[in-house]
Amino acid sequence: MTRSSGLHAFSTLGIVFTASVASFAPARAQEASTLQFGNLERTVTIAHDKFTALADAMPEGTFPWRPMEGVRSVSDVYIHVSADNFFVPTLMGLEAPRETGITNDVLTFRAHQEREMSKAEIVDAVDASFRFLLSAMESTRGELNRTVTLGGSDTTVGDLWIRAITHIHEHLGQSIAYARTNGVVPPWSG
Repeated sequence: MTRSSGLHAFSTLGIVFTASVASFAPARAQEASTLQFGNLERTVTIAHDKFTALADAMPEGTFPWRPMEGVRSVSDVYIHVSADNFFVPTLMGLEAPRETGITNDVLTFRAHQEREMSKAEIVDAVDASFRFLLSAMESTRGELNRTVTLGGSDTTVGDLWIRAITHIHEHLGQSIAYARTNGVVPPWSG
């Protein structure tokens, strides 16, 4: 085979491959969208497991600890995450559980964070908030491109989920740092 016939065969193979891939593109695009949302749900499930395990592993005496004045305490972070997990779906038109007192009014979100709670109540609230969040995610699975208004600007349901998940992970990192500073090794890291 000469160099030019080899290049011709290679380019022909490339055209056949491209045509083959293009014929599957619409089906693959749909699978990719479903897979991506499933990945978001799995990411929230992992964060749920880690947050509840870490909150449970923290001694109750560490819950008032904060790294410095003016910064959230251990308990404040957990309560904030649970409040946000209940609040974000209300921005998409879903109702948070009545007992939380949270609606789509940011003042209810803030009021929820002011509650005094024991360690057991906080761990339960974190767990319940993640279960609610996952249920809300599932209920909006087919609405990711639906427009919602956030702070006077239009965005989509899918964008809100990405923001929420990013926010969850910011506070997971914060909670891990708080735990390690207080001598607690995150249970999943051995």
